[in-house]
Amino acid sequence: MAPDVGRIIASIGQGDQDTVQLLLESYNTQYAECFFFNTEMHEKKKDLSAALLCFVSGQLQPAVLRVCLHTLRILSRDRRALGPMVTDRALITLAHLGGIKLLQTYDSEEEEKEEDETVCKKEAMKVLCNIVYNSPWARERASALRLLQGLWDSLKEGIWRRVPPSDQFYKLRLLFLLTALRPELRLQLQQEHGVSVLTKALEQCLAVRWGEGYEVILDSRAPPISKETLQDVIELLKTLFNITHRFHKQEPDEEEAALYRHLAAVLRCCLLLSCDGEDTTEELQGHTVNILSALPLTCLDVLLSVSVDQAKHTCEGVNMDCVHAMLLLMDRRLNGGQKLKEKLTPVLNLLTESSRVHRVTRHYLRQKILPPLRDVAIRPEHDGMLRGKLVRLMTHVDTDVKDCAAELLFVLCKENVSRFVKYTGYGNAAGLLAARGLLNGRRNSGNMKYASYYSSDSDSETEEYREAKAKINLVTGRMEAKQPDPMEGMTEEEKEEEACRLISMINKMSR
Repeated sequence: MAPDVGRIIASIGQGDQDTVQLLLESYNTQYAECFFFNTEMHEKKKDLSAALLCFVSGQLQPAVLRVCLHTLRILSRDRRALGPMVTDRALITLAHLGGIKLLQTYDSEEEEKEEDETVCKKEAMKVLCNIVYNSPWARERASALRLLQGLWDSLKEGIWRRVPPSDQFYKLRLLFLLTALRPELRLQLQQEHGVSVLTKALEQCLAVRWGEGYEVILDSRAPPISKETLQDVIELLKTLFNITHRFHKQEPDEEEAALYRHLAAVLRCCLLLSCDGEDTTEELQGHTVNILSALPLTCLDVLLSVSVDQAKHTCEGVNMDCVHAMLLLMDRRLNGGQKLKEKLTPVLNLLTESSRVHRVTRHYLRQKILPPLRDVAIRPEHDGMLRGKLVRLMTHVDTDVKDCAAELLFVLCKENVSRFVKYTGYGNAAGLLAARGLLNGRRNSGNMKYASYYSSDSDSETEEYREAKAKINLVTGRMEAKQPDPMEGMTEEEKEEEACRLISMINKMSR
């Protein structure tokens, strides 16, 4: 049975709070169970939304206000019923109920009862999040009403007063939505010292303890972070990405470099934290990698410049725990096989760029991904280890995924064509080599700007590889039995004819 919307609106007009509460509780239950997909009630939904928005602007009992906002939250999920909610008055009303002070509102003389109103504030913020997400017009009006400024002031006040993060979650969610969907607000937040304030909030969520310089002290005995804290951390990370990614290729000045190094040190903590369950750990690490990919590469040295006393993984006397965590994340996402472009390319790009500028990182990853070749009887793409997984991606249908995987392996080979072909096979390597004009085997002069990053050490060959080297087919990258001579039994004229045909094919490929 469909809810009687007319009766609810009539009760709202009469101001009967008790009846309104009972009717809305029934409406919310029925709507959640069976009414959400009904497409015949959009006009009635709009009428109910308009009535509720007028009702909640008055003095209501906390329980009544809560159920009214719950109903508005349900209605705000339907884009076809948003009309009354995207007006300036509605946005200002909901912002006020959510604890956001705008220039268009005034301070209430009545003291707020925090315990009673906390739930109502959260409900109002949920409604605002739905509206901003579902309506471009609401986003435009929110920008014009300077909703971000009021929201930012409210969040900063909570951070300085050390308000429990769980009370700030939906404000953080709204901040993320505004900066994600309105590009001009990212710059505004950047100018409002957004990176430093949100980094401070991140430190509070994680209870960060600092050592010397940019080193964060990790407690291996600390319990996994709670689900509530994790939610806040992820919203902070997503917003930080929104306001930092545009600076990736810019050279930071001294003040900015210090700010980004401080953030990178906190992000290192995020990479190494333990969470309840593998999925939550992967989600946290994934968002962390996204921001690290957005920061200037010169500021990521803090990921390595930490003490090795408690390190679980080292290379040449350098703490590799952070790099190892990213390597494991890459492996998990390679095994997942879903949404590779979205989930895998950020970590591949970060490992590639880090390997290019940090020699120790490249050496460590090469040990793990491209160890000295021993078994040359199998094709590279059939290898069950990390090398094989990445080589298989080099022929992936998605160009971005294919290019990122090939680029990482190419950098681990120090952009040396013969070494790259040795580990991947010419057939798999041809795509990247052709794109770079390296099919002739020489290093492209356009990439010589990276030459200074690579040392001149030679590529050591195992005894097994040296013995089988002459029998390895460079195209497939594996040792194969000697093939019969394809020209055996041909006359001289036939051989000449075949040679001309091959030359013609090579010329076509070159063109």
